[in-house]
Amino acid sequence: MKHDAYGWHAGFYDRLYEPAAKILRDVGLTIFPPRENIAILDVGCGTGSQLALYRRAGCRLVGIDNLPAMLAVAKQKLGQAAELCIGDATRMPLAASRFDLISVVFVLHEMDPELRPVVLKECQRLLKPGGRIMLMDYHPGPFSKVMGKIWHLLIKLMEISAGRKHYGNYRDFIASGGLESLIADSPLHLVRRYVSEHGVTAIYLIAAR
Repeated sequence: MKHDAYGWHAGFYDRLYEPAAKILRDVGLTIFPPRENIAILDVGCGTGSQLALYRRAGCRLVGIDNLPAMLAVAKQKLGQAAELCIGDATRMPLAASRFDLISVVFVLHEMDPELRPVVLKECQRLLKPGGRIMLMDYHPGPFSKVMGKIWHLLIKLMEISAGRKHYGNYRDFIASGGLESLIADSPLHLVRRYVSEHGVTAIYLIAAR
């Protein structure tokens, strides 16, 4: 059985990380506004916070994660509003061409480098014609002079605290150019990009070519 790396703090994960993450999530709502009855998949859904933003609009919600403790929190948060399942993002047990929007939020930087393009390819398989993939993650800069560097340092400390492997993947993600480089090497094209005020996070809305 896979070790649940977030099991010990899943119950208070939202209090630690959501205040900062919500700022970017709210921007994502303006980039891809919810519409009634569209199908949305959140890959690495964690505690369900991303899906919760689309619940009121009457979207059909699906979340997948490989961490049971995080999914347990998501189930408490979302109830029957979402279909939640355990699964590997590189081989998702879902039908092809099913979703209008697939979100991947602060997930890719955690992964081994060779898995990131595999996840994007799998997302493309699940996307409806004309659908979109919305990626949110850390950005390699440039950072604003003072606050950007402070935020970048805080993020590094947070990633270090998650363990050597986690931090190693984060360092590789930033050093290799983040989302920009990953998309450039994929059969996907950029629809819209947003970089946060201090340059430490970004949103990329992408589609199949």
